[in-house]
Amino acid sequence: MTLDRYLVKQFFPVFLIALSMFIMLLCLIDLFANLVRYLNNEVSAINILKVTALYLPKSFSFALPISLLFASAYILGDLYARNELTSVFAAGVPFRRFSFSLLVIGVAASVFSFVFDDRIVIPTLKSKNELSRILLRQQRPENRSDIVIKARNGQLIYAVDYFDYDRKILNGVSIISQDDKGHLVYLIRTPTARWKEDHWELENSAIYQWNGDFLQYSLFPYTTEFTEEPDTFRRNMVNVEDLHFNDARMLVKDLKMAGLPFINALSDFHHRFSFASVPFVVIFLSISMGGRFKKNILLMSLLSSLVAAVIFYVTEMITMMMAKLGYIPPLVGAWFPVFIFILLGFLLLKSAKT
Repeated sequence: MTLDRYLVKQFFPVFLIALSMFIMLLCLIDLFANLVRYLNNEVSAINILKVTALYLPKSFSFALPISLLFASAYILGDLYARNELTSVFAAGVPFRRFSFSLLVIGVAASVFSFVFDDRIVIPTLKSKNELSRILLRQQRPENRSDIVIKARNGQLIYAVDYFDYDRKILNGVSIISQDDKGHLVYLIRTPTARWKEDHWELENSAIYQWNGDFLQYSLFPYTTEFTEEPDTFRRNMVNVEDLHFNDARMLVKDLKMAGLPFINALSDFHHRFSFASVPFVVIFLSISMGGRFKKNILLMSLLSSLVAAVIFYVTEMITMMMAKLGYIPPLVGAWFPVFIFILLGFLLLKSAKT
């Protein structure tokens, strides 16, 4: 449709300019927040630029929703101010139909945001944090002790005192095997297990098995049957936000099966989906706000976008904190701000000019 093409043509230049501005702003904020530490540790300008470049995808992810909100609110307000929408309405085209192309852009942006975060943002942000840690001489904040992992649908349970991920060594290992009914099949104790290409090599291990009514002890022979990947034992040390979608889902599943606290991980897992829906939410909100400013459109659109973004992220921060503390379910904590802003958009849309 001609009107759809016209609206999209008006939208994208403003969106690209806003996106560039917000990305630059976020990168500068991150740079100046760490500039003193970079100077104190005599970090070279090239390495600082590398860290900034690795932060660009994350800045893009943060800037995308607010840029969409600003661009759509500004374009609709500008069309109202120039009385172009009056001609559209006079031609019998309802406002919902005219703004439909923006909603399509919002849906596409939400899908893109989820894929982009999962495939691009996570590895680059991980590299950025790792490089920053090295340049600033910071210790790796990982908990490698007291690890409990369930494998093979719960039939194997690993209890590890300490995991040396760099050398792929498990220390103080207990391996419990149980049948489908949860009855003990055997218990293996070994002081050390080393990863050898495709299996764990147990050293000086002993096995305990039922022999009638007695638990019999014997030395455990060499075997290659324990093939759980080293990353399986590392999932407890990382944040859900640092993992790809499948790994994050497996982390939540592992924590549940092991009987370990999983509320934080489950909240962050749901937040990944709710955050991806934000581009659509802000587009919908901007459509409902469109045309309410006929003077100082640029300033008022920018101000309203920043205010809406701040309110949304503060609300999200509060609900996520309540979810992680167990006051509300993780699903509610992640999605409550989204539904509130959609409801707000519906209320504003009712009073919008058509």
